[in-house]
Amino acid sequence: MDPNTEATLHALLTGLPVAALGTLRDGGPFVSMAPVVPAADGSGFLVHVSSLAQHTRDMRADARVSLMLMVPVEEGQDPLALPRVTVQGRAEEIPRGSDRHEAAAEAYLARFPQAEPTLELGDFSFFLLRPSAGRLVLGFGRALSVDASQICSSLSKVR
Repeated sequence: MDPNTEATLHALLTGLPVAALGTLRDGGPFVSMAPVVPAADGSGFLVHVSSLAQHTRDMRADARVSLMLMVPVEEGQDPLALPRVTVQGRAEEIPRGSDRHEAAAEAYLARFPQAEPTLELGDFSFFLLRPSAGRLVLGFGRALSVDASQICSSLSKVR
């Protein structure tokens, strides 16, 4: 991957605070919005979700997930030209009280300090979304597949 492509991938994976989260509901696709944070160790993405949310119930029933991160469209811009990345992976619930939970909370609050009250609510849980593959679209007709190691490597780079 050339340096410009890597920089775009990194910016998409680490710079956007909100993603479309795709889960499976009764065998069919279900898409919702989720705030996301890269895990500090580059192993994937963290989401903090309520058990009342459909996507949480979906992840507990079937761990297969997908995230789409894309830059916002500007007025007059061709939506097909938007840089974006879709990541497929598996959701893993992080146990409360574990060191991993504390690390997730720290990373999450660094990006979303206003979320602190939800950390005390018993129905919220952290999930780590571990990438398995992805598709990076750099604009109309410019796309390439990325694997889990490329995604995790890009997530863990400091720029």
